[in-house]
Amino acid sequence: MDSTELAYGLFRVLEAGDPALAADVVHEDFHNREAAVAPPACALPGPAGVLASGAWMRSAFSDLRFPVLGIARNDDQIWVRLRMRGRHTGPFVRYRDGALDQAIPPTGRDIDFEQIHVLGLRDGKVVSHEAIPDDITMLGQLGVFPPAPPTALRMIAWRVTGRAVRAATRAITEAAEAAALLHDNPGVGH
Repeated sequence: MDSTELAYGLFRVLEAGDPALAADVVHEDFHNREAAVAPPACALPGPAGVLASGAWMRSAFSDLRFPVLGIARNDDQIWVRLRMRGRHTGPFVRYRDGALDQAIPPTGRDIDFEQIHVLGLRDGKVVSHEAIPDDITMLGQLGVFPPAPPTALRMIAWRVTGRAVRAATRAITEAAEAAALLHDNPGVGH
């Protein structure tokens, strides 16, 4: 695959969770700088971490899509400008140091905001990822920033009742299960 196909392939993996495609486009040494706010499995090296990241995002946002607006590249990097789109139908859980930081209960709202991604390339695959997302716009679309009273009250209720912790645990489990897909499919990534 050329570099443009690798970039499109990486975002298709996030959208669909395809282990074979992940093995084709993601280097075994892949590192995702953005995994710091995600479930622990998202920090796994290689395709497993990408599969975990996709599962985490799809658990919060149905119909997740990343339409590409533009690509620039050199020999060892690709810059991708895109939109992240979806509907917030599951809890969106963010982590800090591997522990629950924030759980946003499903709002049913659509998200549609820009991001810039920098992908490192090595040996014909994607080996690193970092992003510049417009989180303020996304949080505004979800009613979190500035806080809409109904969303803020639901977030507090989720914390108090333990639903936030249960949502975080479920997201961690789903991400780990997605990461294990490579091991459950003989011949994929080997």
